[in-house]
Amino acid sequence: MSTFGVRDAPFGQLCRLALGPRVFRYPDEQEGFEYQPAEETPPEAPTPEEHSDSTDTNADVEKAAPVPSPGQSKSGYQTVGWYSDSDPENPQVWSLAKKTITFTQICLLTFAVYCGSAIITPAQPVFVEVFGVGAQESSLALSMYVLGYGIGPLFFSPLSEVPAVGRNIPYFVSFSLFIIITAVASRVSNFAGLIVLRFLQGLLGGPVLATGGASAADILSFPKIPYGLTFWGCATLAGPALGPLLSGFSAPLSSWRWSMYELLILCGFTWILLFFFLPETNADFILLKRAKRLRKSTGNPNLRSDSEIKQGNIHFLSLLGGYLTTPFLVTLKDPSVAFINIYTGLIYGIFYSYFESFPIVYTQIHGFSTGIMGTIFLSVVVACFFGAGSYLALVKFHYEPYTYKNGIGSPEHRLLPGVVAALIAPCGILIFAWTSRDWINWVVPTIGIVLYMACVFVVSGLTEIKRFEALKSS
Repeated sequence: MSTFGVRDAPFGQLCRLALGPRVFRYPDEQEGFEYQPAEETPPEAPTPEEHSDSTDTNADVEKAAPVPSPGQSKSGYQTVGWYSDSDPENPQVWSLAKKTITFTQICLLTFAVYCGSAIITPAQPVFVEVFGVGAQESSLALSMYVLGYGIGPLFFSPLSEVPAVGRNIPYFVSFSLFIIITAVASRVSNFAGLIVLRFLQGLLGGPVLATGGASAADILSFPKIPYGLTFWGCATLAGPALGPLLSGFSAPLSSWRWSMYELLILCGFTWILLFFFLPETNADFILLKRAKRLRKSTGNPNLRSDSEIKQGNIHFLSLLGGYLTTPFLVTLKDPSVAFINIYTGLIYGIFYSYFESFPIVYTQIHGFSTGIMGTIFLSVVVACFFGAGSYLALVKFHYEPYTYKNGIGSPEHRLLPGVVAALIAPCGILIFAWTSRDWINWVVPTIGIVLYMACVFVVSGLTEIKRFEALKSS
């Protein structure tokens, strides 16, 4: 990894904070650098709505939603933007290798936190013996985590849209606290304390789970965002699916604490990787920092990033309040987004109900051990392959050619295949429920799981774009 990658990672930024610009210097801090702003500000980028009625060329569609190049704003400030179309600090023009490495880290981070939700499920029968609680109470170890990461993004994820905060600070701070809580949870000695800590785990892991799509949009042009969301979506489903497999053999035989130890090992490795190699991807944050450096080096107080000019003298707390209320306002004002959110909650609720029904079907009915029962969750990974393949084929052979020819188009056009997937998904649930009998081979209900989860993957991928557009336009 180049020094540029390390410089913009948390490690490099902490080194600069402690030692100043003597280490990991930016190009505009090098000796001999001269800042020469352009005389005019280029026109603003068209909005998705403007795109939908246009007949853009291939080049127009591929073009990233730009931040203005250097120029003079109407307020008299000089806008600090990208130095050129190939500015190496612009995430949209990073090399394919750097984009891949960066987004792979985001997917690994997502996988680790999602894995934490279900990794404790093989230990639930042990809770009955160790803590003296019932089967219903033991299920709180999963449900409180899921509740936490349903609430957390509403309050913490919008922080990543604040130009002064960026993506890495919420990622790194919340994930660091997540690891600390996980370490405490591994040593807790009472069930009530464990449940509280599981909720805090989900609450602190939530921001990580909700911001991956935004990171994809930071580094990919609009037609390519679905590809990034596909791999990120695989991480969101594979995490809960593989969690029980990771702890399925150790937790029942050794101690339930091993489920937390294994999560700590996974998260610790991920934390180290992110600490040294995850660069910032939020363009507004990058340009705001650039403007601050240029004001310091040139002594020109009129140099401002585009976000600074737009926000003017708005107090930080007022700005923060606006970002925090945006998810609620979008949901309340856009019925389509509200319905998508409700439907997504439903299908994910059904998905997590599998973690309670699998022990009944495969352990009690078919006689599987806890460890072998965990391998059934590999069917979700198989479903990811089918769902991702179907979704990517749809994007490659239909949406991409359509976008290059007609522009982005209406969101409803891209949601139509989701209607078909939404109709097929209940068939998978029906197959699983009706064939969970001791005289029917275990493969048959597993086929129902694959069918349902593949449809969930397609629906989630299609609706994620709609939610992304709604938030960006707000």
